Amino acid sequence: MKVAVVIFDGVQALDVAGPLDVFAEANTFIPAHQRYQVSFVGYEAGTVSASNGMQIAVPFGYQDFDTQCDLLLIAGGPQLPDFQPPRAFLDWLTRQANCAARYGSVCNGAFLLAHAGLLDGREVTTHWSDAGRLADDFPQACVQPDRIFIRDGRLFTSAGVTAGIDLCLSLVAEDWGHELAVRVAKRLVVYIQREGGQSQYSPYVGVRRDEDPIIGKVQRYVMDHITDVLSIEQLASAVSVSRRTFSRLFAKYAKVTPSAFVEQVRVDTARKLLEETDAPLKTVAFKCGFHSATHMRTTFARRLNVTPKQYRQRFRGAVPEPSLTLDAVSD
Repeated sequence: MKVAVVIFDGVQALDVAGPLDVFAEANTFIPAHQRYQVSFVGYEAGTVSASNGMQIAVPFGYQDFDTQCDLLLIAGGPQLPDFQPPRAFLDWLTRQANCAARYGSVCNGAFLLAHAGLLDGREVTTHWSDAGRLADDFPQACVQPDRIFIRDGRLFTSAGVTAGIDLCLSLVAEDWGHELAVRVAKRLVVYIQREGGQSQYSPYVGVRRDEDPIIGKVQRYVMDHITDVLSIEQLASAVSVSRRTFSRLFAKYAKVTPSAFVEQVRVDTARKLLEETDAPLKTVAFKCGFHSATHMRTTFARRLNVTPKQYRQRFRGAVPEPSLTLDAVSD
């Protein structure tokens, strides 16, 4: 099975190494004549420097690569959202994607696909920090910011960095079955299927420097009164503006409703307590303004797709022993 991975100067090394190791481990279980054959393709042949300084040899420039691939995969990199790819490259990318059985991206490699128009009308994801920009720059793409990876027909897109491993494990499972993918995951000591979405890895709510200062004041007020029942009128009064002005400014700068903002601050405060303390869940819920531990659990499940207990186990280091069943992970 022929796989082409597109890389470039400044590429994220794990966006390349993660998928490569999944396919390499899978090859140890696959008959020789059916193994994954991975080729690196760049803007030109030579050597590229990854963002961490690693040097990667690239045998093919895109203009010299006309092999029909079973899978075309675009790696990401920290500077990629600002890159304007040349038209000739985008034309090549479109031809390759149209001919490939499957195509997709790791992390913000989705931006290259978007420039080529390959994300138009499709459900896609990317790294949580770039999801907003991808949606703004390419409004015809349906960006799902909390997904680890998404399949939309022949198109596969994944979240940041290590999510490329999740994506490629799913491809191996599709090609060779779930049991073989589990064996690969165990060899790599990773989850065969991660619980939850990207939100659990994103930072807490913050206020950008270009936001209206009123939003920052609201956040501080919510933090100082987090155990209170907070209404829109109360928040507007706290920053000395009318409800109408408050609603207008909040919609412009926060891009969420005041109630959703308050709930997110509660969740973020709970995340911090779960990471840094051993306080019982009931205590955490009370300190963060949730009605009960059950209310907190329901909110976590809706926003992060994990329970508070699972979140604490994952980010406080109390990871449970691995299960040896095929549906679990080796970790």
